[in-house]
Amino acid sequence: MAQATFSIRMDEALKHQFDELCADFGMNATTAFNVFAKAVVREKKIPFEIQATNELTRADGLQAFLAMRAEAQAAGIQDLSLDEINDEINKTRRGE
Repeated sequence: MAQATFSIRMDEALKHQFDELCADFGMNATTAFNVFAKAVVREKKIPFEIQATNELTRADGLQAFLAMRAEAQAAGIQDLSLDEINDEINKTRRGE
């Protein structure tokens, strides 16, 4: 199969982060973009949701965060580690 070159521009810091993540997956950026392109062609859609945020959504999220923070402080559990927070999220997802 004939090969073609596809050139894109992106923020240098983003490229560095992307390259590192691809390396963690055992591939390079070219392979990752090929995987993405094949998924788009196969599924005839972008294989993830693209959604614009709006101020109302951010305001609602901030309000919910502040309410949860106040509830946690009232319960004396405001000093959770990141691992403890992730454990709580996972328990909620499992319905525990």
